[in-house]
Amino acid sequence: MKKLFIYLRMMRPANIITSVADILAGMAIAGVFTATVTSHWLSIILLCFSTACLYGGGIVFNDVFDADLDRIERPERAIPSGLVTLTEATLLGTILLLTGIILAALHSLTSGIFALAIAFFALLYNKAGKHHSFFGPLSMGICRGLNLLLGVSIIPAMLYSHYWLAIIPVIYIFSITMTSRGEVHGGNQKNLYIAAILYAIVIGSILYFSFINQQWLWSLIFLLPFAWMIFKPLTKAIQEPIGKNIGAAVKAGVISLILMDAAWAVTFSSIYPALGIAALLPVSIWLSKLFAVT
Repeated sequence: MKKLFIYLRMMRPANIITSVADILAGMAIAGVFTATVTSHWLSIILLCFSTACLYGGGIVFNDVFDADLDRIERPERAIPSGLVTLTEATLLGTILLLTGIILAALHSLTSGIFALAIAFFALLYNKAGKHHSFFGPLSMGICRGLNLLLGVSIIPAMLYSHYWLAIIPVIYIFSITMTSRGEVHGGNQKNLYIAAILYAIVIGSILYFSFINQQWLWSLIFLLPFAWMIFKPLTKAIQEPIGKNIGAAVKAGVISLILMDAAWAVTFSSIYPALGIAALLPVSIWLSKLFAVT
């Protein structure tokens, strides 16, 4: 049981909840929750567990590739502390990624391809991308954009008309990943100001679509607390760009993804799936108190 808890800690459970929220938002965009949900229940389960495995596997490989660096900067983590061997972590990450791909493929070939692409970009980021100031955040953003589309792929035909929406989570995660580079040693204000501008673009984009779909009042229910959650710690980090403040801004940015997904859901579907997604927020916050987010 102790080993299982350690594995769970490596997978960042609070973050996994946000990846499930992405999938549910994608499904709402595809129109699943305005149709007969009971006819899609198996697909919903498959894709939710798929993204959980993909995200968990990607995070585990983050620790695998960072093992040497973590011995210096984060010696308390599972691998450098000796709680888990490098071989055990590699096996765990591999099993999780393969399981995520298989579960998605059980729904459809299209979903399987998206899952494979997510695994590829996660490994690309962990192996090489994180060391590049632009392509690192971009590859991580692509993972989230593809994750949203993995949800949309529950009805593959909807991808043709909604694939371009993936650019919004790409921009958002790009800004979070760029911000996280100063989490250990502190960052520079320039990157934090750029992140603030990108955050504003993301909020403005979702609000734009909500106006088009005449759902802007409902959308504000989620966008206003979303803005408060991300800008409050980011403002503090801009004023004092030390590692602690930047870490708090990154943590808030990751967890608040749930509210962004809820805004997507109410914009393209209705208030009910949006409330269901938003209900994941306290779960993620609770898990973030038990397990590390970054």
